[in-house]
This record gives sequence, C-alpha cells and structure tokens, in this order.
Amino acid sequence: MITIYTDGACRKGMIGGWGVLYEDDEQTIELYGGATATTNNRMELTAVLEGLRLARQESSVGDIVIYTDSRYVCNGLTDWMTNWKKNNWQTANKTPVLNKDLWMDLDAAMMSRVRLAWVKGHNGCEGNEKADELANKGCDLIV
Repeated sequence: MITIYTDGACRKGMIGGWGVLYEDDEQTIELYGGATATTNNRMELTAVLEGLRLARQESSVGDIVIYTDSRYVCNGLTDWMTNWKKNNWQTANKTPVLNKDLWMDLDAAMMSRVRLAWVKGHNGCEGNEKADELANKGCDLIV
C-alpha cells in the first residue's frame, strides 16, 4: 500500500507552493516545490500530479491512496473530468476548464490502482499537516 498526502498553498502576490508526503512499506519521501503567478488550485493539482509521478518512479505494484484536503481536486477527478473530456475540455456552461493543462496531465497520470480520499484540512491529520508544512516550504523557496 502506498499512501500519499498532498497539499497546495498560495500567498499574497500569487506565490505558491505544493507539498507531497509519500509513504510505502519501505520509505517515507517528502517533496515540495514552488511557483510564481499561480493559484491555490494550481498548487493543489500540482501536488497530486507530483505524488503520482513519484509513485510511478518508486513502485510499480500496490494500491495507492491519495489524500487531499481539496474538494476541487476530488470533484474534478471523480465527477467533473468525464464530462469535461466529452465536451472538449469545456464546462457545462461552455467555458474553458480552468487549469486544463494540469487536469490533462492528471488524466494521463491516473492509474486504476489509485483511490482518492478527501480529508478535512487543518484538523489534526498528521499526513495532511505535514503536506501543508511542505507546501509552505515550497512557497518559501520563491520568497
């Protein structure tokens, strides 16, 4: 079993960070990075994408559970994406999907052995708290 906690952060001035806490039976890996001119949603998506990339590098077997405190990510991956793809990456209102580039990358990176789980942010979940800390370290890289 692979467990991945992800989080994104964004500060004034559109300085963002993403964090990933990756755990499997043999190791724990912490990843983080930052970006300018970004949004919190982009950083949430980037964290999940980086977590999936790491899972592909580190292990080719086992179920993967990705924990995120972002309803945007959960809803996008589990509910909205199917229709976006049917509608040529447009919303039900016929407007372009925001962050289409990252959604398309996530669509390509998803694997059948991945399960997404929502966790309430800043509520004492150790993995989520660590991912938040890492996302803020990502912001600090930019400052």
